[in-house]
Parts: sequence; structure tokens; C-alpha cells
Amino acid sequence: MKIVDRWRALGRNEHIRLMLFGLGCVLVALAPIVGLLPGPGGILVFALGFGTMLKNSLWAKKRYVAFKRRWPRHGAWADWGLRRKSAKRRIARAKAAQAD
Repeated sequence: MKIVDRWRALGRNEHIRLMLFGLGCVLVALAPIVGLLPGPGGILVFALGFGTMLKNSLWAKKRYVAFKRRWPRHGAWADWGLRRKSAKRRIARAKAAQAD
């Protein structure tokens, strides 16, 4: 079994996912404190925590989708910041529609 397969299998374990979600919450909570230090550290810590939360929690994903529906412009910024594949597909579809 390759190491990549082991890593993916570990991510499917419910206890590990819960711990990663908790780690994401801690990182999001620490972001304002790290943001007081010089440099862009707070933004990076928030993005890492937010991405970890979205990856490992259905609840967080539902809240994120609701946020994007209510404020699509801000959701587009979040997609861009997280480099989400769905955002890239949406942009490609919009460009294809404009070309037609």
C-alpha cells in the first residue's frame, strides 16, 4: 500500500476527521492573535484553519454554501482564496458562455 493511499485512508477515519475539524477551529480562533504580529501570518493561519474545517466537516460545508448563496460576491473571494476547483470550473463555464 502506497503512502498516499494510507494517508487517504486515515482521512476517512471519523475520529481523525473530528480531530482535524477541532484543529481547524483552533487555528481560526488563533488567527486574530497571530494577526497582531507583523506580516500576513493571521491571514495564512485563518486560511489553513478554514480549509481544514471545510475539508472535514459537513456542518461547515453547509454553512459555507449558505454564506455563498446569501453573499455571492464574498463567496467568490473565499473561493479564490481557497483555490477551490469548483470556482475554477464556474469561471471556465462563464468564459465559455461569454464566447458563445
